[in-house]
Amino acid sequence: MSTVIDIDTRGAQHCETTALGVLLRHQGLDLTEPMLFGLGAGLSFVYWDGKNMGFPFLGGRVKPFDLTRNLATRLGLELLVQETGSPRRAWAHATALIDTGRPVGLQLDSYHLDYFGSKVHFGGHIVAMYGYDDHNAYLVDTDQQGGAVSTSLDSLARARAARGPMTAKHRSFALTVPGGLPSPRERIIPAITACADAFLDPPIANLGHRGIEKAGKLVRTWLQRTDNPQRDLPQAALLMEKGGTGGALFRNLYRDFLAECTDVLDSSHLRTGHTLYAEAATLWTEVARLIGTAGESGDAQHLVQAGSLLADLSRVEHEAMQVLSRLGRESPRTIQGLPDN
Repeated sequence: MSTVIDIDTRGAQHCETTALGVLLRHQGLDLTEPMLFGLGAGLSFVYWDGKNMGFPFLGGRVKPFDLTRNLATRLGLELLVQETGSPRRAWAHATALIDTGRPVGLQLDSYHLDYFGSKVHFGGHIVAMYGYDDHNAYLVDTDQQGGAVSTSLDSLARARAARGPMTAKHRSFALTVPGGLPSPRERIIPAITACADAFLDPPIANLGHRGIEKAGKLVRTWLQRTDNPQRDLPQAALLMEKGGTGGALFRNLYRDFLAECTDVLDSSHLRTGHTLYAEAATLWTEVARLIGTAGESGDAQHLVQAGSLLADLSRVEHEAMQVLSRLGRESPRTIQGLPDN
C-alpha cells in the first residue's frame, strides 16, 4: 500500500518555514521563506545554559512551533494541532490527513531520522509528511538535509516519541487557508512590531537584546566552560551558520524579510531597520567565525573579539528594533508587491 500526495517538495533553509511552505503552497498560498519567517515573528535570541547541558546554546528564533502559531494567527489560518501519548493514535492522526490528500506537519527529534546528517538530539525539528507506504514515510525537510527525503516508519516513530528539551507529544498539525486568500501586506506591520516589542522587553536577561549583551560577557569564558573546546566551540559556530538558521543565526532571513517588505511599503523606519539588520547579519557571521577559530586554536583572544562584537550587536539590534517598533505609529505608503485577496 502506498499513499503519496502530489505536492511541491521544495525545501528551504529552516525546518519550520520549510514545512509551512509545503503546507501552504498545497493550498495555493506561496510565500517566500523570509516572508513566512517574518510574518511568524520568528526572530529572537536566547542564551541557554544549565547544569545538565554540556555546553551553552545560542538560539536566534522563538521557541519551536511558536512561529507556526504566530503565522496562523496573523494570516487568519485555521490551525489544527493534535498531540497524544499514544504512538498508534499519533500515526492515525498523520495518515488520516494524508489519506484525504493533505500534507501534515510533524514535530520530532531529528536525531532518529535515517537521512539526518548530524546526529544531535533536537526535539524541536519540524518536517512536512506527504506520503507513506508499508516501510517508509516520505517527508520534506530543509535543502541541507535533502529536501524530499524518506525515513523508515520505525525511525519516524522513535523520532516522534522522543522526550526531552523542546519535544512535543507526537505533535502533528495542519493548516487550512480560508476561502479568500489572506493578504500578507496588511499583516506586515503588526508582525514586525510584535517581534520588536518582545525583543525590546524580554522577561529575563537571557532573552532579546539583553541576552545578546549577556552572551558577550559569557562567551569570553567558553574555553574554560568545556573539556573539549576543539569539539564544542566549532560545533556551536556551525549551528549558528549551518544549523538550519539560514546563516547569521537567522539574521539573514530577517534581513531578507525586511528587504521584501521595503518593496511593498514605503517607510523610512522600515528601510533603517533593514540597513541595521544587514549590518547585524554580517557581524553574526563574524562572531561564529571567531568562536570556531577559538576552539580550533585554543586562543582566548578570539573569544574576547567575539564578546566585543556581541556587545556591538546588542546595541545594533536594540536600535533596529526600536526603529521598527515605531512602524505602528506611522502610515507607510503601499507602493507595490504582494497581491490583495
